[in-house]
Amino acid sequence: METLAVTCDVAVLGGGLGGVAAALAACGAGYRVCLTEETAWIGGQCTAQGVSAMDEHAYIESFGGTALYREFRETIRACYQRLYDVRDVGGSVPLNPGAGWVSRLCFEPRVGVDVLLSLLLPHIEAGRLQIHYHARVDRADVRGDRIEAVYLRQPPYERSVRVEAAYFLDATELGELLPLVGAPWVTGAESRDETAEPDARADGPAPELVQTFTFPFVVDYCPGEDHTIARPPGYEENRNRQPYTLTLRYGTRDLTYKVFEPVAELPGAFWTYRRILAADVFGAGQVQRDLAMINWSGNDFAGGNLIGASPAQEQALLRRAKDLALGLLYWLQTEVPRDDGQGHGYPGLRLRPDALGTADGLSQYPYIRESRRLRARGLVREQDVLARFQPGPRAALFGDTVGLGWYPMDIHGVPGDVAATGPTRPFQIPLAALLPPHPANLLPACKNLGVTHMTNGCYRLHPIEWNIGEAAGRLAAFCLGQACTPSRVADDPNLLATLQWELASQGVPLFWFDDLPYGHPASAAAQWLAVRGFWPGNPADLHFAPDTEVTAEELARRANQAGVDLGALGRQPRTRAQLATQLAAATACR
Repeated sequence: METLAVTCDVAVLGGGLGGVAAALAACGAGYRVCLTEETAWIGGQCTAQGVSAMDEHAYIESFGGTALYREFRETIRACYQRLYDVRDVGGSVPLNPGAGWVSRLCFEPRVGVDVLLSLLLPHIEAGRLQIHYHARVDRADVRGDRIEAVYLRQPPYERSVRVEAAYFLDATELGELLPLVGAPWVTGAESRDETAEPDARADGPAPELVQTFTFPFVVDYCPGEDHTIARPPGYEENRNRQPYTLTLRYGTRDLTYKVFEPVAELPGAFWTYRRILAADVFGAGQVQRDLAMINWSGNDFAGGNLIGASPAQEQALLRRAKDLALGLLYWLQTEVPRDDGQGHGYPGLRLRPDALGTADGLSQYPYIRESRRLRARGLVREQDVLARFQPGPRAALFGDTVGLGWYPMDIHGVPGDVAATGPTRPFQIPLAALLPPHPANLLPACKNLGVTHMTNGCYRLHPIEWNIGEAAGRLAAFCLGQACTPSRVADDPNLLATLQWELASQGVPLFWFDDLPYGHPASAAAQWLAVRGFWPGNPADLHFAPDTEVTAEELARRANQAGVDLGALGRQPRTRAQLATQLAAATACR
């Protein structure tokens, strides 16, 4: 078999959202990057895995994502605005092409792929980036505390690829690089003794308890037509065991969705839950039919764990998971109660393989919720983020923050799993959770950072995975530029402060201030001062109040906190935003 040799500065193994963000960050700093992807599409959970109705938080339109992630989102909207006559949705409501009620941005996976490639294209044309498709991590050369090379398998091309780099970022969906390079890792549910989490298992760890994975699919609806698929293997067993149902438990009550009609007490119809293209969003006749992406409890596969599976075991698990997903479609076509109560099934539901680029109509890769997790220098635990442990407006503060996120702790469990779920406070991504004990030139860039089984449930979502990857890419570029290691950055307060100033200045938010929107001139300064402890956040809310005029008392207090001579600031009136900019300028180089 042919072996292709590749040399770069940063190797990003895995082309999901974290991997793409890492590549953009490192390339943007001028470094050569090799990006790999197992499928034919980069983009991971929002493209090849089919979940293009993105799981985000309530502030995402104005704050709480990186500048690059915002560019990704806004370019998706621009694509639809360029291609279609978009109906006026009224007021300041941003365009949502699918108008799905689970997300503020629902779109076709193919559009996500096109947009990500458009963001990467300048770096490809400049010779800084190469992408290797259908490539899977195979083995690695490690000498001492450093990875020297990683080998990839590319079966379609009958070759392997040997990648040499200064830094290796594991953005694979299952954390596949970790065991190959000797990094310590964990999988499944930890015990209470391991994590000190109140809701962790009391009877020892259970590495097999990994969240379910899913094969989403896309359908449209053609009334009066029959597009019923062949009944898949194991249909009756899957239907009864899963079970296939539109009834879900909310607290102590069971509530049942209808397929196309909304139901009182529920947020919308099943059809519009993750709808990714809505005909009525666009001008008449431009879009013939809605497209709905189906990612539901009915196609969550709980029958086995892909982590560590042999090739034969993996193929068997994937086949069973596909049969489960196709069984859900068959049930919707033949057995779901019709909204009008007259009979069962909607045979007009038509599978749309073109929407996902596959022959069978299922996603190119299963939607992965949980991977191997690095036993990192720092660990985020449930008591750090769950609202019931954090009485203030924010989660536990990490002085080494390299990003932000917010999402409920959402665990798609398997039989015997821990049951800890619930709302969280807006949280940070600590640098320590990206630092392995060894090797020194390895960084996690996906869901494989230092979180627990439970906190993985709120760190695994689209904008957070992107921020993790972007932080890893920017950290690798920073270390190359400073000729230092990530561990040294964590140990050196000056290096850490410099990194955090660069991150904030480059649009990576570090501290939760909900009234400093994207592009606000004082955003980086305020966040950096807060992280440094020079301007603590309000204990009652997430506000910075940038337009509030600074009193003489506050001016003296803030100057004292930042160690800046009050006389050098002058006593003219100013807003908090103006003062933050002045204080940051006076302290950022110290």
